[in-house]
This record gives sequence, C-alpha cells and structure tokens, in this order.
Amino acid sequence: MSEVIYTKNAPDAIGPYSQAIKAGGLIFTSGQIAINPATGTVEADTIEGQTEQVMKNLKALLEAAGSSLDKAVKTVCFLADMNDFAAFNAIYGAYFTGKPARSCVAVKTLPKNVLCEVEVIAEA
Repeated sequence: MSEVIYTKNAPDAIGPYSQAIKAGGLIFTSGQIAINPATGTVEADTIEGQTEQVMKNLKALLEAAGSSLDKAVKTVCFLADMNDFAAFNAIYGAYFTGKPARSCVAVKTLPKNVLCEVEVIAEA
C-alpha cells in the first residue's frame, strides 16, 4: 500500500500528482523545481539560487516522509542548459554527500522556465 506525502514546506503540486509517495520502503519524490513554498513563485534567476531552492524543497519532502537526503539512493536531474552543470553539481554535491546513483540530462524546457529540476528515490 502506498502513502501520499505532503508538506507545506515544499511547493504544492502544480498538476494532478503528489509531492511524494511512500511505497515498499522507498520514497519517490516528484520532480522539484525552484518554487519557494512560502511565496509560490520562482524567486531566483541563477542556477545557483534555483539549485539551492530545489535542494531545500527535496529536503523538506524527505523529512516529511521520515527520511533524509542521506537516505537517497537515486536522483534524476534535469538542466535547461548543460553549461550550468558545474555550478549545479557543486551545490548538489553539498546536499547529497552520500553520492546516490544519478542521471543528469539537458532538456529543452522545464516547467515555469526554471533552470533545473530534481527528483529523488530514497529509503524510508
């Protein structure tokens, strides 16, 4: 049986999906973008600022599910511009110190024209 995870400390879903789902001992987050949950807006316009907000959103979701970034086993990262990879990676690495498995791809466009999006699978 699965459990829907919700926290006001991460942005509300902007479509017909959940912020995260706990199932089979794992937590699956939806992709998080740089929306500040307090304002509902994208406030940063740099890859560094947006990556920080994404990490804060993921941390809040995993904590709401009883987990943490340290329990991440897989991430999928989307960048609007692969030239931002080094700056993104520096901030990502400060948060994901356990070095989970990862995919990172460049995409044409992300929701709300943000610069990055990250989803996580973590142990509960």
